[in-house]
Amino acid sequence: MQFIRFTDLCTQGRVANKRVLIRADLNVPIADDGSIGDDTRIRASVPAIQAALDAGAAVMVTSHLGRPAEGALTPADSLAPVAKRLGQLLGREVPLVKDWVDGVQVTPGQVVLLENCRGNSGEKKNDPALAKKMAALCDIFVHDAFGTAHRAEASTYGVAEYAPVASAGPLLAAEIDALTKALREPKPPVVAIVGGSKVSTKLTILRSLAGKVDTLIVGGGIANTFMLAAGLPIGKSLAEPDLVDEAKAIIAMMKARGSEVPIPQDVVVAHEFSASAKATVKAATEVLPDEMILDIGPQTATQLAHRLTDAGTIVWNGPVGVFEMEPFSHGTQTIAKAIAESPAFSIAGGGDTLAAIAKYGLEQQIGYISTGGGAFLEVLEGKQLPAFEVLQRRATA
Repeated sequence: MQFIRFTDLCTQGRVANKRVLIRADLNVPIADDGSIGDDTRIRASVPAIQAALDAGAAVMVTSHLGRPAEGALTPADSLAPVAKRLGQLLGREVPLVKDWVDGVQVTPGQVVLLENCRGNSGEKKNDPALAKKMAALCDIFVHDAFGTAHRAEASTYGVAEYAPVASAGPLLAAEIDALTKALREPKPPVVAIVGGSKVSTKLTILRSLAGKVDTLIVGGGIANTFMLAAGLPIGKSLAEPDLVDEAKAIIAMMKARGSEVPIPQDVVVAHEFSASAKATVKAATEVLPDEMILDIGPQTATQLAHRLTDAGTIVWNGPVGVFEMEPFSHGTQTIAKAIAESPAFSIAGGGDTLAAIAKYGLEQQIGYISTGGGAFLEVLEGKQLPAFEVLQRRATA
């Protein structure tokens, strides 16, 4: 994908004395007392801001925070705590600017934070008049918020249409590079792991990946539905019997391509959904009517780990069992460690996936960890994200 990298503009000397507007993702949890629960996103935004400052730009940063009513921000919706923390990280004061759409006073070498962009009327509907006002504030627009890349809003899409230059910041560029490497130009064989409770929530992802990957590993409640499709008993396990035909179609699609959806050979079952429940390993053909499947078995986990060791590219979204409960965590742990130890390029995304990676301390061993949530899922579904589309169009116009 062709797009303009903001870091290239900086190294080419095209940023000095320019007005730069950065759309960051500073949507962090803030307590009633104004304290920030997790500043990961703020810290992640610093490289783009620092690069702009180092290049001699007049820097404006904006972000959404929460879900405020447009045109009616309350104190709880304010980015004031973010401005304070950002200032600490940058080692300088970061003024918070309210009512900024009609003009901002900022000079080269200075950075200001523009109040919650969701407070602007017309933001979510991508009102052209609002987008044009935002674009008029800057010489260069920088989209550095992958978590919003699937939304066509004024501060994420409209401004990119009208700004003199529209570029991708380092965070967004890294996501584009990783997704391109994993999905558009992957090194074969490609293995995808899709876990979760319901086929229905990830049906489009499964269909999309079934046309691209060499092995499609399913886990969690999704695997139970595929086991039903394969004629196996699942007892009282979570499943969607009405989607068995969809599962069969995906299995057939993979088989027609010479690919496969591996069905668990053994599973871990219990009589109740509880961390204190007795876990029993048994063959997938022997699940009793009063048992529920809560993890893949050790034989299946080992077989899947071998596939991951031999992979060229791995895409991971979702655990293969109830990893939050120790008796049912071993399948996900085996898969996670196999991904970490594989020489393949790996990309992982989704809340539960990130939680599993953190639980097993494997952050440094995964090729790329996407924090985009909904945006990551939409890419897996095969959708063209609005941010990607407009940045590509502006770069090639």
